[in-house]
Parts: sequence; C-alpha cells; structure tokens
Amino acid sequence: MSKDKGLDYLYLNGEILAQESGYWVKIEAKKLAQATRECPHRIKYCLTLHDRYGKRVMGFDNAHSIKTRKRGRYRGRSITYDHKHMNPGDKGVPYVFESAEQLLTDFFAEVDKILKGLK
Repeated sequence: MSKDKGLDYLYLNGEILAQESGYWVKIEAKKLAQATRECPHRIKYCLTLHDRYGKRVMGFDNAHSIKTRKRGRYRGRSITYDHKHMNPGDKGVPYVFESAEQLLTDFFAEVDKILKGLK
C-alpha cells in the first residue's frame, strides 16, 4: 500500500459505485509521469456523483482551469485547476488538494450530504 492510502482507492479508474436512490459515483484518475504547473501533485482526477438518470449532480476534478478572484491590495484573477462543482450549473469553486485520501474523504462527505438531503 502506498504512503498516501487514498491513492490505491483513487486509481480504481473508471470504477462506478452504486449509491442509494439510484444515484451513482464514478471515479476516474491517473498518475502523470511528471508534475506540471496545472497538476503539481501528478494526479489527474474526476470524481462525480450522478442521479438515476445519469445527470451529474456534483463533482471534484482538475480537468480544466477556473478563474478565481483574489482579495487584498492587489486585486486580480488567479487560475486554479483543482476545484469542485457543487451543482449542475456551477462553473467550479477552488478545492485545495492535500492528498488522495483527503480528496476521497471530502468528496464522499459531499455525496453523503446530498444523499441525506434526498430523504
């Protein structure tokens, strides 16, 4: 098992996990050969929750950049790749990637919140 325990689970690439009420989770991830500016942790990932009709409800990914506003004296925009979509129309809000294990923990915590909201 790797040092980051979550890596072994994250690399279940293409894995679909059934959830309650017909919802399902898809996990896609791959390790990059080298770190890049966009992906310094060398993990390209897309974790998504879908409803029973296959529509994405929520997801965490680093497939594309999002622009964020910086606060403070020198205002401007920064670009980040790690982010989450909290609803189908959300263009993404920054997500701070710490480890694969933390990514999975944070993602499934959001899945649990959404599924509990269905009851």
